[in-house]
Amino acid sequence: MSRRTALRSIAGVAAVAALPRSRAAEPAAKSAPAAPVPAGEIRQSACKWCWPKIDLETFAAAGKAMGLVAIDLLQPEDFPTLKKHGLLCSMVSNPTAKTPQGVTVGGIGKAFNRLEHHDTLVDIYTKRIGEVADAGYTNLICFSGNREKLDDQQGLENCAIGLKRLMGLAEKRGVTLVMELLNSKVNHKDYMCDHTAWGVELAKRIGSERFKLLYDIYHMQIMEGDVIRTLKDNAAYIGHYHTAGNPGRNEFEAQDQQELNYAPIMRAIKSTGFKGFVGQEFLPKRDPLTSLREAVKLCNV
Repeated sequence: MSRRTALRSIAGVAAVAALPRSRAAEPAAKSAPAAPVPAGEIRQSACKWCWPKIDLETFAAAGKAMGLVAIDLLQPEDFPTLKKHGLLCSMVSNPTAKTPQGVTVGGIGKAFNRLEHHDTLVDIYTKRIGEVADAGYTNLICFSGNREKLDDQQGLENCAIGLKRLMGLAEKRGVTLVMELLNSKVNHKDYMCDHTAWGVELAKRIGSERFKLLYDIYHMQIMEGDVIRTLKDNAAYIGHYHTAGNPGRNEFEAQDQQELNYAPIMRAIKSTGFKGFVGQEFLPKRDPLTSLREAVKLCNV
């Protein structure tokens, strides 16, 4: 199951926990351990879509018990459950809507790199910025869209034009629009914001502290490698991180099974003075809550 599919699914009005998922191989959830993971200096969250068989209520309680402070990629209707458990939504999910021409925009494939999408995107993001701010949260995800033969330079200019229309409101309401860096090699073919340098140039053109990048370590390992040097060099433009092992977006504790070494990566993030969130976004192979707990423990540096 890809996150493209999951994000498309959670864009509807139904609660995330109630949506159907197809990852039948995931083990059934077990009760969370009672003792919390010792706290580290990095604030950690988890992307709910990676644990589809666990309802949000159970997931929130388990996450809180193991040391999470937030959950990623939820819709406004999920906010009351988070507040009940004393958790934040560290990255609010993107809104979607159809343009007058009947094109659904706001997701990974069709977003800010097309001028003809801007009016609809501004409308739906204006509403979502208000929902995020009213809930007391600060991060709202956005996407570039796919190339579809559009030149990268033109796409960059188009994204800047559209996002600048939202910056005044975002600054006023204290909400940061965060564009995710995704790989276009394996998971999201043709996606435009697929290199850190492109995203950083977009951030420079927008010129607002309320626009940042979501540096997905898994995705950027596939596209670029050199993760630690890249995140240190571009720390000023990164507002959020996601994790997963590569290859396969799997668990990352077993170093003999994947190529990313997360302990030094987390220390590198910490060394930049990062005050945001690191969201766990891997697909567990074992008991899902045990896998999450071990990842949280590994990333507490």
